[in-house]
Amino acid sequence: MAKILLRPDFLFVGGENWETIKNGELLIEDGTVIYAGPRRQYTGGEIDKIIEGKNRLVMPGLVNAHTHAAMTLFRGYADDMPLMDWLRNKIWPAESRLTSEDIYWGTMLAISEMIRGGITCFADMYFNMDAVAQACMDSGIRASLAQGLIGLDNVKGTAGLKESKKLVSNWHGSGEGRITIMLGPHAPYTCPPQYLQKVMETAAELNLPLHIHLAETRDEVRECLKKYNKRPVELMESIGLFKHRVLSAHCVHLSKEEIEILASSKVSVAHNPGSNLKLGSGIAPLADLLAGGALVSLGTDGAASNNNLDMLEELRLAALLAKGSQEDPTLLPAREALKMATLNGAKALFLADGTGEIKEGSPADLIMLDLEKPHLYPRHDLCAHLVYAAVASDVEMVMVKGTILMERRELLTIDEEKILYEANVRAARLTR
Repeated sequence: MAKILLRPDFLFVGGENWETIKNGELLIEDGTVIYAGPRRQYTGGEIDKIIEGKNRLVMPGLVNAHTHAAMTLFRGYADDMPLMDWLRNKIWPAESRLTSEDIYWGTMLAISEMIRGGITCFADMYFNMDAVAQACMDSGIRASLAQGLIGLDNVKGTAGLKESKKLVSNWHGSGEGRITIMLGPHAPYTCPPQYLQKVMETAAELNLPLHIHLAETRDEVRECLKKYNKRPVELMESIGLFKHRVLSAHCVHLSKEEIEILASSKVSVAHNPGSNLKLGSGIAPLADLLAGGALVSLGTDGAASNNNLDMLEELRLAALLAKGSQEDPTLLPAREALKMATLNGAKALFLADGTGEIKEGSPADLIMLDLEKPHLYPRHDLCAHLVYAAVASDVEMVMVKGTILMERRELLTIDEEKILYEANVRAARLTR
């Protein structure tokens, strides 16, 4: 692979503790960061590409810890509805008409939007995941993929686990490690305990993490109490789910005891403020989760319920909601919020290779933002600007594992014009 040298005016290094380096330099070889620090007179041999970064900031790429990428095809189709009504009467009927080709193009549409917004990695749960994996391979993005599992029907539940095993054999570790696989039990209300036992057995057999929706709505909690006399998190703990590595999406309606369970069990939480607000599901107790020691990342959820895949918008929403809901402006400072969207996201996806931060030896998953914008002046605090002022269109360059996916706002690995055409035609058929 190429040897690339970046020389931005500002460089964010580290991940646990951000350090802003003025007049920074970043050397990448074979997709890996081999130097990140102050600018120096480079004498280490021939460079294939030099990217100057006047008035530019280079930082780790954003990690979207929960989405359903192909649901871009349903963007704007079913709005202003409660979750279960939205699912049963609009989304599930339309999804029954999806083909694997539809899912491929819907995913490509999502990936083009995510790259444009600085997302270098995402966690996806859907079906026909071979098509999703192919889209990830073709585009060059990093992803953790899970076949959505429904256990209400024994035949479909068994078939879903078989599909998951096939997904692992076909794709786990593909793209030089860019694609990893999880198991995706949809939610406690679609996956009863006896089915989740089978999922856990498969997870142990294949050494895979789990990705599940949890405690998203009050109705879900109410029904779980009625059926099992336990709240969703309590139920999952009682059946042993949290003995495995778990990424739990939403976690909006939690008791104090459930927050303690999530933190002590080291369950990763994907906070989805935009989708939760739009569906009227509520506001997750983010401040309590963080205070309790839970690992919290950020996700957009699908574009049918958000309605975009803009992680910078989620960053701002998460920070403002935490402050406003608790009437405390000191909650979730900018640096902590930014960590949720980068390093915490990588940890939530169980990526232990340095993804989510910039340091020597980490994969070169990074983005460059154009700071020469009125809304990013003056430059008192660039971390604060990223959380409270930056917009997706500020992202100018995106790189994953040393491969440039977007440069000067031009997508280099995918044909966006064809994607837009295919998405339009297919969405019209699916929602007729």
